[in-house]
Amino acid sequence: MSESSAPAAAGDASPSPRRHPEWIRVRVPGGPGYARTRRIVKESGVATVCEEARCPNVAECWAHGTATFMLMGDTCTRNCGFCAVSHGKPKPLDPLEPERLAHAVAELGLRHVVLTSVDRDDLPDFGAAHFAAAARAVRRRVPACEIEVLTPDFQGARASVATVAAAPIAVYNHNLETVPRLYKRARAGARYERSLDVLRWAREERPELVTKAGLMLGLGERTDEVLAVLRDLRAAGCDVVTIGQYLRPSRDHLPVERYLHPSEFEELGHAARALGFRHVESGPLVRSSYHAWSHLNEGIFPSP
Repeated sequence: MSESSAPAAAGDASPSPRRHPEWIRVRVPGGPGYARTRRIVKESGVATVCEEARCPNVAECWAHGTATFMLMGDTCTRNCGFCAVSHGKPKPLDPLEPERLAHAVAELGLRHVVLTSVDRDDLPDFGAAHFAAAARAVRRRVPACEIEVLTPDFQGARASVATVAAAPIAVYNHNLETVPRLYKRARAGARYERSLDVLRWAREERPELVTKAGLMLGLGERTDEVLAVLRDLRAAGCDVVTIGQYLRPSRDHLPVERYLHPSEFEELGHAARALGFRHVESGPLVRSSYHAWSHLNEGIFPSP
């Protein structure tokens, strides 16, 4: 899981550029829509990846009245080099979380909600049943709301993927994050082929599901490697892809090797569309759930 991440701290002494280029502009949070969303989120007691991963689009999304909720606490069992979410020993699951989440979705009046989570490698099913319970709770409370999940790899347990795929969801999202060559440095504990399998299995379990994946660029990947990943995703049946710029959360995280120009994101977007993706979001500030609500207007998602 990732919505990585926030601008680097001032005075960062790493080899990463100290200043963002002129095309990286993050809107300062504010306004009545943002304030209302923040209040409802806080009252629900459910964490959001918008805050935990320091997403640069929090102002835009919250002003729009949407949020990406993070299930199963705010502590991850993995320690990926790019991610701002804290890691360590998580707390036990809260059985009341699905209902609190559903209440927040209803209060916000969402038509599309994204549910993600920290990695929970400490659980027998890696948290799959909790994902499913949350989706069912939202569907009961807000029947017309489309539900998108952004899941971990569940350690390659197909049964866990099947549990989530069988829930009342419309979109199954799992991020590949980067190219295979950089997995050992950026995604310790993950495997490239295993992540592709998650998307394949979700499609095989429910062929009508929309499958989705995300990539972050700027960690040292080559363009030919990115294009190869896009081809692998299409071969796995992936429908939607998001491509964005990695932004270093702190000096303790991996440095930004390069800031891609917006024109490069535009070219990669064209390449992805040419490969047959049904929808592509490609730009410096694009994240996994960026503009997720907008796809409803394009007829991509099945009716509830």
